[in-house]
Amino acid sequence: MQADDQIGLALTAQAGDTPLSGQFSPPGDKSISHRSIIFGALAEGETNTTNLLEGEDVLRTVAAFRTMGVKIDRQGAGAYRIHGVGLDGLSEPDNVLDMGNSGTGMRLLAGLLASQPFLSVLTGDGSLRGRPMGRIVKPLTQMGAQILGRDNGRLAPLVIQGTELVPIHYQSPVASAQVKTAILLAGLNTAGETRVTEPAVSRDHTERMLSAFGATVQRDGLTVSIDGWPTLTGQSIEVPADISAAAFPIVAALLVPGSDITLTNVGLNPTRSGIVDVLTAMGGRIEKLNPRTVGGEPVADLRVQHSQLKGIEVPPDVVPSAIDEFPVLFAAASFAEGKTVITGAEELRVKESDRIAAMAKGLTAIGSNFTETEDGAIIIGQPDGLSGGATVDSHTDHRIAMSHLVAGLACKKPVTVTRCDNINTSFPGFDGSMRGLGANINRALLA
Repeated sequence: MQADDQIGLALTAQAGDTPLSGQFSPPGDKSISHRSIIFGALAEGETNTTNLLEGEDVLRTVAAFRTMGVKIDRQGAGAYRIHGVGLDGLSEPDNVLDMGNSGTGMRLLAGLLASQPFLSVLTGDGSLRGRPMGRIVKPLTQMGAQILGRDNGRLAPLVIQGTELVPIHYQSPVASAQVKTAILLAGLNTAGETRVTEPAVSRDHTERMLSAFGATVQRDGLTVSIDGWPTLTGQSIEVPADISAAAFPIVAALLVPGSDITLTNVGLNPTRSGIVDVLTAMGGRIEKLNPRTVGGEPVADLRVQHSQLKGIEVPPDVVPSAIDEFPVLFAAASFAEGKTVITGAEELRVKESDRIAAMAKGLTAIGSNFTETEDGAIIIGQPDGLSGGATVDSHTDHRIAMSHLVAGLACKKPVTVTRCDNINTSFPGFDGSMRGLGANINRALLA
């Protein structure tokens, strides 16, 4: 295999002779994993987590808090013990905090560090340094934060001189859990009530977990508020399987004839599970088994069977609850009968890559009838299958890479995806897990 900076890890997916079958639990939820480390570090006493996602993004957050003096012990696979230092117990880092490719880590830590009494510097890889930070810098600056960054604070690296902040009521122009959480984290060390109003409800893991740790968090319609200086107390957290990771085997099973798989312990928080609703509306056979609540989060096992999908108009109000899953939804729609129309998803353009453009280019190369729009796509599905037979670029984006590989499982000819290294960001062992279900995904041999 040729492995250089341009190609990196290349994987090939192709239709196999057998359907997908079996059962497994996808990796732990990335959003909840980040937050369990952050809130555990800020709590008093110990926090014990199980099924933590040990992907690169979350491990960057672990490393950052260790640099700030928090003792975090790995007890085994996915099991971590966090020795909390309280809201005012962090130490000034003696080095730059490198968040790698983690937009969640960068934005959440910026909110937290804005109120800490020391200097810190946040940076990341080339992709992260090109992603917009102005959406958090603006409200934090309104609270009194002192933040410097490239392009007037719009881009990382960010230099943060922590200082005493004042509470605000911020009217967010976007429904973003990262923006909301950055403000609420800044509000933890701020006297008074900090409030955030969004245009739509974004994922609410922060509110759920902060309440479990002992903070006073209230919701009134689209407004969330938090009282400053709570006493957070260490908790035991079982991280559910990530619905964003589960979306890839779900779509693969829907597309590959004869497939019947079960995914266990999948988090179905209603602010995150829009992809299940959309795929069900398209005719996907997805059955929720053994619904239960784990650590305040709704969880169920999902049985997924091959289905002939039909194109639909995706309601724009579903977008916030499925934004990370739209790349693989684009792939699913390419095999559906009829037209799928997606609007209101302009947020996809400022993720790890421009995910609309990246999916448009890749899916078109393998035969999809894909029309890119400014805020989404119009896709004319081909239920007889796409041609495949092409090599496509992941743009170093983990979700773009996995989405094209899933599409390749239902194409007439193999699909090779280059620069797949970042799959480890959110789904370590993705190709092995999919092979365990019977998927034909293997390392590519490139000349």
